[in-house]
Amino acid sequence: LVVRPLQRDDFDKGYLQLLSNLTEVGDVTKEMFYKRFDHMKSWQNSHFVTVIEDTSTGKIIGNTTLVIEQKFIHCATYRGRIEDVIVDDAYRGKQLAKILVGSMVLLSEKVDCYKLTLECTEDYMPFYQKFGLATNQSRYMQKKFFDVKS
Repeated sequence: LVVRPLQRDDFDKGYLQLLSNLTEVGDVTKEMFYKRFDHMKSWQNSHFVTVIEDTSTGKIIGNTTLVIEQKFIHCATYRGRIEDVIVDDAYRGKQLAKILVGSMVLLSEKVDCYKLTLECTEDYMPFYQKFGLATNQSRYMQKKFFDVKS
């Protein structure tokens, strides 16, 4: 197993199939994937997408993303947000999510984030608390402008 940044050729290594175990992906073509990948890559130091590849099968079996927001508050520093944590069912129980999340926590500290957040269900809170993340009294709110359909 290799932990590394997402690469363009990961489209052919089952990357989107892995994400579909987490949420709706839709009908993303290779061209759409490349365009989004290149666009995210051009925003230097704003998206750190990390994957785990099983080199024996050539498949992507784990993923997480650290999104960095530039802020004016807190001395014009950064806020980090962990997104899209997923490990293929066949590889669960091997501590891979710990590697993925732990690397994002370390990276967010390294790039001087003043705060790191994520959204999860109550079932996963004990897991994330092991990394120093804590719940607070904030209420999460959202407005969806449209539902993405495949």
